[in-house]
Order: sequence, then structure tokens, then C-alpha cells
Amino acid sequence: MAAKQVFYEGRVQGVGFRYATKREAMGFDVCGWVSNLPDGRVEIQVMGDDDEVEDFLVAVREGQMGGNIRGEEIHDVANLEGVRGFSIR
Repeated sequence: MAAKQVFYEGRVQGVGFRYATKREAMGFDVCGWVSNLPDGRVEIQVMGDDDEVEDFLVAVREGQMGGNIRGEEIHDVANLEGVRGFSIR
């Protein structure tokens, strides 16, 4: 089981990035959330099997909004206890 915290920089707020990310998540067996941060970045916290998490993050990078990403920072985190589904916060 993998749990990741990912920060994206670029033109990622006000363009539908969170909604596109939630749509991507529906194609994978992952749970977590995506949220805007006050500094203009977007944060994703995601948990699932290693391959599912990695494939989901690749889909975010290469998907509909991937061209808006100018920077990505990934951290391992503790499991997201009690989280079900994938939501926009």
C-alpha cells in the first residue's frame, strides 16, 4: 500500500484541475483528495496499491491538465486512515 502527498505548481488553479483530477481518479482503485492551496499550488493526497497510485499520478501528469503543470513535488506519507473514495476539498 502506498500513500503519497503531491504538490503541483503552474497554472493549476481556476482551470478545472481539481475536477479533472477527480475524473482521473475514477479510473483507478485509489482514495484520497485534491485541494487548492493558498499559495497557488494544488495538493493531492492519494492512497492505494503501489501500481495504482503510480499509474494514477502518471495519468494526472499526462492527462487533460498535464500541460498546466510546471512543477511536481512528491512525498511519501502515512496511510490515509478512514478515507473512502476520492474527493475535492
